[in-house]
Amino acid sequence: MQKYQYLKLADNIESGISNGNFKVGDRLPSLRNMHIRTGLSISTVYHAYIELENRGIVEPREKSGYFVRPRFPKVFPPLEIKDLQPRPQKVGVNLLAQSIQEAIRDPHVLPFGAAVPSMDLLPQRQLASSIRTIASRYTKKKEMNYGDPTGIKELKQEIVKRALGYHEDVDEEEMVVTNGCMDAIHLCLRAVASPGDTILVESPTFTCYLQLIEDLNMLALEVPTDPEKGVDIEQVRAGIDRHNVKAAIVCPNFQNPLGFEMPAAAKQEFVALLGNKEIPIIEDDIYGDLFFGGSRPRTMKSYDKDGNVLYCSSFSKTLAPDLRVGWTLPGRYLQKVKRVKFNTVIASSKFNQLIVADFLHNGGFERHLRRLRSALLNQAGNMSLAVGRYFPSGTKISTPRGGYVLWVELPEGVDGLHLFYQAKQNGIFIIPGIICTSTERYRNCIRISCGHPWNNQWEEGVRKLGALISTAKDD
Repeated sequence: MQKYQYLKLADNIESGISNGNFKVGDRLPSLRNMHIRTGLSISTVYHAYIELENRGIVEPREKSGYFVRPRFPKVFPPLEIKDLQPRPQKVGVNLLAQSIQEAIRDPHVLPFGAAVPSMDLLPQRQLASSIRTIASRYTKKKEMNYGDPTGIKELKQEIVKRALGYHEDVDEEEMVVTNGCMDAIHLCLRAVASPGDTILVESPTFTCYLQLIEDLNMLALEVPTDPEKGVDIEQVRAGIDRHNVKAAIVCPNFQNPLGFEMPAAAKQEFVALLGNKEIPIIEDDIYGDLFFGGSRPRTMKSYDKDGNVLYCSSFSKTLAPDLRVGWTLPGRYLQKVKRVKFNTVIASSKFNQLIVADFLHNGGFERHLRRLRSALLNQAGNMSLAVGRYFPSGTKISTPRGGYVLWVELPEGVDGLHLFYQAKQNGIFIIPGIICTSTERYRNCIRISCGHPWNNQWEEGVRKLGALISTAKDD
């Protein structure tokens, strides 16, 4: 049976998108332009575009035309939850992590491994205006003295305003400003646990959690984590019944490295389950504003009625990494966190806090976030399509709901650490999965960043990486 002309055209355009001829976010030719190119009637072209819209491949924009829609194609089988037998383990990732992190500073490699935004995506002009404003008053008002150890009032008030909708009953007096999100997590972990204690984490997890647990001479209890829904609640229940868990560190919104969004009901159940055993939850919500869906997800903190959740976040992933402005809402552990901070750093720089407060007060942050989320979604879509084109069969890939990264499971027999060294020699920086665990799992996994605008250099980098993986698979 002969296929209708509009379906043939729709198939050809879809094939062009899969092959990289059209990038995510690209505008398709106008109806008239496509009519001239193909010789097909404008009506036929229109029906082809409607067909592509129905397939979820393009989207219309009022008075602008049709655009390639961000999507995560099912070119590979989905990731599956790993079968783990959770038990507390000593962590030993620091030496390996240090050697890997040195690659981040190499300006000559493609930064496929760094979960940070491209400078091109940051509001540099608006930030420069805030910096000039603050610099002009910094010496005149004698701001160079120590500030409040918990942070300046102007910044805390702006953060509280933004929390409406995904937090409940946020009080600036319960907030401690920190030097980034990891500093907040560090202070919180020291406030609730001691050397030798067992800390529950997702598996795979963020490398820096493991490095911190190792440095504080604690043990990690890794719990299997679903790539779509987050940590397995039943495994959490079994883990805390079987082991003396003193705290948990989790990232329920767009976790690094899997990118999942934990369902609201699961967040609520997790908070209640650990709350019943009085196990503190350190919640990392640094990616919470970088959602790909229609609205910001709620936090675990919003379901916490007893002060058991120590919420942590920062502006490092959304505004400027180098400003190092983060914060925590540590609940009933507020006094302990304040004491640990004062004994460690006394206070955070007022200068950087004032810059962020001024920027937030001027009202451009939400507009910037909308642009940033759109860019990240397009970049993640382009990276996923490229992985589908160039990586060998047997590959599995995550479908992130937000954030910066893709988690890629390579065919059995491909060593992610060996691939890291090979890729580095070829000018590409990736993160091997082995440093996202305290176990021997994830050796055939890697993490890839989507923080930079897509271009031919990144396309070629993915092609080259795919060739290295194919060679390793055949060896």
